[in-house]
Amino acid sequence: MLRSELNDALKTALKAKEQIAVTTLRLILAALKDRDIAARGKGNCDGIVEEEILEMLQKMVRQRRDAMDLYRQGGRPELVEKEAKEIEVIERFLPKRLGEAEMNGAIGEIMTELEASSIKDMGRVMGALKERFAGRMDFGKASAIVKERLA
Repeated sequence: MLRSELNDALKTALKAKEQIAVTTLRLILAALKDRDIAARGKGNCDGIVEEEILEMLQKMVRQRRDAMDLYRQGGRPELVEKEAKEIEVIERFLPKRLGEAEMNGAIGEIMTELEASSIKDMGRVMGALKERFAGRMDFGKASAIVKERLA
């Protein structure tokens, strides 16, 4: 489903001559194709699943945010703006992110469900969070919250 959305968005961007969207979508589709080829090498003929596509998109957003920070430090506002526009394009395909309160509630719920009480349970908690909230949660922040609660 997400694959077809990406392809349709590329066609629409090409027709509308939206250059930033076209280049960003081509980058996404190229990265997706690379991951599909790698997955086929591991015996998965269908390529990567939707959760992995979402993870890939999140990683692309993180990379662009990191690049924005570097461009700001280097005094390159035009490149900061370009990265911000690329993030907008990528985020159109990501599900709505959980807010701080929602994330805290989800973490508490899973910790209670798994009866997590020590730092040894962190892996189980993070695994459950990634399984249920793929693409909707910032796992860097979630990891810090879980660690703090289990410490």
